[in-house]
Amino acid sequence: MRRFLPVTVLALLIVAFMPSCGNRGDETRTLTVFAAASLTDLFEDLGARFEAQHEGTEVIFSFAGSSQLSAQLIAGAPADVFASANPQQMSRVVDAGLVVDNPQIFAYNRLVVIVPDENPAQITTLADLAREDVALVTAAPAVPVRVYTDQMLAAMAASAAYGPEYRRAVLDNIVSEESNVRQVVVKVALGEADAGVVYASDVTADVAADLSVITVPAEFNVMATYLIVPLQAGEAPELAQSFVEFVRQSDMLVSKWGFMPLSAGAAE
Repeated sequence: MRRFLPVTVLALLIVAFMPSCGNRGDETRTLTVFAAASLTDLFEDLGARFEAQHEGTEVIFSFAGSSQLSAQLIAGAPADVFASANPQQMSRVVDAGLVVDNPQIFAYNRLVVIVPDENPAQITTLADLAREDVALVTAAPAVPVRVYTDQMLAAMAASAAYGPEYRRAVLDNIVSEESNVRQVVVKVALGEADAGVVYASDVTADVAADLSVITVPAEFNVMATYLIVPLQAGEAPELAQSFVEFVRQSDMLVSKWGFMPLSAGAAE
């Protein structure tokens, strides 16, 4: 024989479930952003501000090397937005048919050489990077900052001041290749390497006291280009587009975190 709940109990159960049904419109909307590791501080700041302006929105970031992120996206990893530290990795995602719109530039960067603050190897110039006793740490070959580093070394190799032998000597001094630029910063700050090549924006307040910076002259330096795009498989397309526009309109924050704003590209 079937058993039925008394009407009073049934009524109480219905009332108990009503709030959860009625609040569905207030559920948190999630925006997943895959972003280059060098964007960590800037994007965490942008994400908090975006959430404040879009009530009920949670921005979830996945930070890693752009080459690693593009590979994950091509393999089917779910995300709403991709921000890359160079055009090459963005092109991989575009060529795979994963984007909604054309990628857009939102920031630029420059390379610097960092050494531990105590500088045990006494590195004071770019020429010192070619000394046999120097242990250099860089990012892995496909990571954007390494691509830019190789371009810098190629420019130096083509100059009379350094030449091809300089480039070979510097590459021979590489003792570790990291999966993203932030790992390069950590190794140098901890004194596990004598020097590293990173972005200017990577010398953040939390590590600045542990590092000294050697500037790369403009004639050898490279302008790193950051691009952002909403993704085809994203579950929040309107929110993704809003975030992309928000990022591109945040020049003051871009500058605050050590990057070069869009206007810098026009000046080149």
